[in-house]
Amino acid sequence: MTNHVKTYFDNTNNLLYSFLVSLPLFLLYELLIIISQPSGDAIVRISVDVWIKTLFTYLGVNAVSFSLLLVAVIGVFIIYKERERLKSLNFSYFPILIVEATVYAIVVAIISQSLVSFMLNMAASDPINSLSMAQKLALSLGAGLYEELFFRVILVTLFILLFTKILGKKWAGITAAVVLSALLFSAIHYVGSMGDAFTLGSFLYRFLFGLILNGIYVWRGFGVAAWTHAIYDIMVIVFLQ
Repeated sequence: MTNHVKTYFDNTNNLLYSFLVSLPLFLLYELLIIISQPSGDAIVRISVDVWIKTLFTYLGVNAVSFSLLLVAVIGVFIIYKERERLKSLNFSYFPILIVEATVYAIVVAIISQSLVSFMLNMAASDPINSLSMAQKLALSLGAGLYEELFFRVILVTLFILLFTKILGKKWAGITAAVVLSALLFSAIHYVGSMGDAFTLGSFLYRFLFGLILNGIYVWRGFGVAAWTHAIYDIMVIVFLQ
């Protein structure tokens, strides 16, 4: 059993599995946006998604079409880069990856319930209560995808490279990157028209959540971190409000 577990962790901690397991998040998110908001309003779109699509619009291209094209190009690149690993792709690992992410999400929920009363406070005043179920699901999936893509894949990776070079040691670079990215992750939730009112409790809660997600990303990769975030948000936004 131990050897099977080790094989699973070794084989799934790579770009190929991360991309393939996170692809449904992107497709479901865009599909739910279309279904729940056929007019195309951005009220339930994640802020990072809005930034990206606004940039595409300024460039004079259709944001959704260009996003799909970009994902397809990235997918082709990853599959080509991982073509040797593709030959031994184990499809039975994908449901296990989702179960693994679900376990992490439950653990995070238990920790947050024990350490912070934030969720109960949020339920009384959170503006997303007025959204439909489809919109709430879209918000949850989008947060898992786009916030992990920006804060983990981009920021954490860049910060690790930067701080490792500055501090001279990999562990110090990872530590600094994980902490700084978690601070930025927490702070971004108070920006914009859909941003929450700042409280120290909610800021610390989100900082802790960011630290945990950063750790999952460093250890298990983007795919598991994205699904952990999405499943946790579904638990909080859909079932606990």
